[in-house]
Amino acid sequence: MLVKKQAMKKRPAKTVLTNTLVATCLLSASMLAHAQGSMAPFVVQDIQVNGLQRVTLGATLLSLPVRVGEELDAARLGQAIKSLYASGNFENVQLLRDNGILVVQVTERPTIAGISFSGNKELKEDQLQKSLEGAGVRVGEPLDRTTLSSLEKGLEDFYYGVGKYSANVKAVLTPLPRNRVDLKFEFVEGAAAEIKQINIVGNKAFSEKQLLSQLELSDSVPWWNIMGDKRYQKQKLAGDIETLRSYYRDRGYLKAEISSTQVAMSPNKEGVYITLNVSEGDRYTVSDVNLRGNLVDRESELKALVPLQVGDLYSAADVAHMEEVLSKFLGRFGYAYPKISTFPQIDETSKKVEMVVNIDPGSRVYVRRINFSGNIITKDEVLRREMRQMEGASLSSEDIEQSRTRLNRLGYFDTVEVDTRRVPGEADLVDLDVSVKEQPAGSINFGIGFGTDSGFSIQAGLQQENFLGTGNRVGINSQMNDYSKDVSLDFTDPYFTVDGVSLGGRVYYREFDARDANIADYDSTLYGVRALSGFPVNEDNRLNFSVGYEHNTLGKPSDSYEQLNDFWKLHSDKVAGADEISFDTFDLTAGWTRNTLNRGYFATAGDRQNLSLKVTVPGSDLQYYKASFDDAHYFPIDREHNWVLAGKFRASYGDGYGEAGSGDQRLPFFENYYAGGFNTLRGFKSNSVGPRAVYKDANGDLRGDDSTIGGNALIAASAELIVPTPFAGEDLQRSLRTSVFVDVGTVWNTNYSGEYDGCGSNAGDSNCDLIYDYGDPSNFRASAGVSMQWLSPLGPLVFSLAAPLKDVEGDRTEIFNFNIGRTF
Repeated sequence: MLVKKQAMKKRPAKTVLTNTLVATCLLSASMLAHAQGSMAPFVVQDIQVNGLQRVTLGATLLSLPVRVGEELDAARLGQAIKSLYASGNFENVQLLRDNGILVVQVTERPTIAGISFSGNKELKEDQLQKSLEGAGVRVGEPLDRTTLSSLEKGLEDFYYGVGKYSANVKAVLTPLPRNRVDLKFEFVEGAAAEIKQINIVGNKAFSEKQLLSQLELSDSVPWWNIMGDKRYQKQKLAGDIETLRSYYRDRGYLKAEISSTQVAMSPNKEGVYITLNVSEGDRYTVSDVNLRGNLVDRESELKALVPLQVGDLYSAADVAHMEEVLSKFLGRFGYAYPKISTFPQIDETSKKVEMVVNIDPGSRVYVRRINFSGNIITKDEVLRREMRQMEGASLSSEDIEQSRTRLNRLGYFDTVEVDTRRVPGEADLVDLDVSVKEQPAGSINFGIGFGTDSGFSIQAGLQQENFLGTGNRVGINSQMNDYSKDVSLDFTDPYFTVDGVSLGGRVYYREFDARDANIADYDSTLYGVRALSGFPVNEDNRLNFSVGYEHNTLGKPSDSYEQLNDFWKLHSDKVAGADEISFDTFDLTAGWTRNTLNRGYFATAGDRQNLSLKVTVPGSDLQYYKASFDDAHYFPIDREHNWVLAGKFRASYGDGYGEAGSGDQRLPFFENYYAGGFNTLRGFKSNSVGPRAVYKDANGDLRGDDSTIGGNALIAASAELIVPTPFAGEDLQRSLRTSVFVDVGTVWNTNYSGEYDGCGSNAGDSNCDLIYDYGDPSNFRASAGVSMQWLSPLGPLVFSLAAPLKDVEGDRTEIFNFNIGRTF
């Protein structure tokens, strides 16, 4: 086959001129013949391609469905032209005949050298780039001029959709050497059209004010609503029309419709007037609910789940909810894809409607395989042991939901998604795809920090709730702050046995200076060891046990506080004039935990209760017990759980038992309870709320001190409204939590009764301090404020801004509080 490119062939000038004239004539004849749909067939003896610059000769010939030696007629000529255009390389194609030679004359599309934008504010450049790439417009590719007008129109349509009707988009091409062009989109966005007035016509059952309050669009915005606007948008109007229709149909108006909508534009295209015409129709009540179809021998249970009752107003929302409830119920027994359809039978005379619910459960479905994805660190076995839906078992919506909840409670994952996927060719088999997105479940830290509770601190260590993806909890930490030095090592295997029995241990050492912690002055050195184990009772309940040993050395208080001296005298047999005293104690701890929270961190639904009892073993140097009960509830207000009401309560009590050297044992003062700080009473300094220390002055009179000694009884409660975090994107909402709260708490001591007025012989002294009744739990404090918690890569961060609502003279308040590395 002989294929020639004219630009590469030497011919005499006369021949070239002759062929040019012939080609011109042939071009006219060919165009005329093509226009008329006819052409004299001829056998192609050779093919010449003219006009190529970037496209190779081989690529062009591959796009040409004609070969040397084949006959070319009018039909194949049209096919050849279409094929060359379809290659996307050419913006002009002509096929000419020079005797037996087929001459292909092409003009290549220019290559896009660069793409730029100007004047765009509503649309970001990355959005525009994605839109252009979707249309095949990108740097280095040939430009199809025919797509530019559609792109211009599409971009203008976007602006029209957000109310900018004066917007204009123009694509400007700048030619460059070597058949290249620079493509620039120039935007003139203009002002958004504002809604001047919304009118609702035809409404009788509900006032216009009631109906307008349901709409997202608005023609008036209060001055205090800085986030509101009156901009008109087509998409919002369509949603508002559906909202109005649903509003009526959820309140008995079965046939309510928005019969027509008029949108009028002001001449300057900056104002919009909207009129919605409502056709309410009559109001209907439910006369009966009948279940039909295959009820899988569970008719009584299905009927009990129907929320609609005879006499209720018809509600489309209740019908949808009923279908969802019945579907979930059937899903518990393996009917994964039931078809539930409700047919209202309307009686126009009585204005009543009979709900006929047809149930087709389909066939039972079984799980073939469970697949996990997204767990880069966490091992599959850690996820699989939390699954309550088993492979080979029938698909159960209840087990799937329980599995999702258990995975969320681990605290390792930001999101957990469970999807069912049918097995191709199998009507009764599905695969379960569990997709997770991991989040920080601990931290490796070294550095210097600051907290309003602890002051400056130096810390280093490892704290991992999911150590190396095994699900084991490991902590190696050391910390030094204003009032303590701590070193600890702990380990817990939550699945020591396959049944979920946990086993762990902890070794720790601590030096503590109480005065710098807002507590009455004393110091202690403590070390201990503890073994822990837990036993699951059922999905929500768990029993925990531990046994521990502690050695505690106390330094003699430098101030003569009565409460500390009472404890010192009680154990005088161990002091013998020494400046410090040591105690060895063995203790047993038992606890019960009930947890129905939907997540481990930032729960939005469910509740959690914890009851614990710690008792030192008889024969220990210190004999005492401590009991504590914690309760937390989360009530979602909306379906998306963006708004949640949370309530927390804590009650603790402790005391001694048996006898000491010179009297009855009491709860050691260093085991006392305190309030204040982000754990109990925000707005008050950490550990600053509770009974004050009492001492005797030079006259032997009792005087009060500003140091807190704590008490053996505590009650604290908190109410919080969790709200969406302002200005945070959807991807950050799950790691940020903002709330408005009220805290209430009190601490008292049942072993000290009577009111110390701190005056004695100085009763007339204006500086006389009042020390409140230690035995009175009514001396409560309260505060209110806002809080933000952030699950950062460095660990949890807690910020609060609070002000006391009720305090007692001498209390130390704290408006702002933040802490790093504390759990919630």
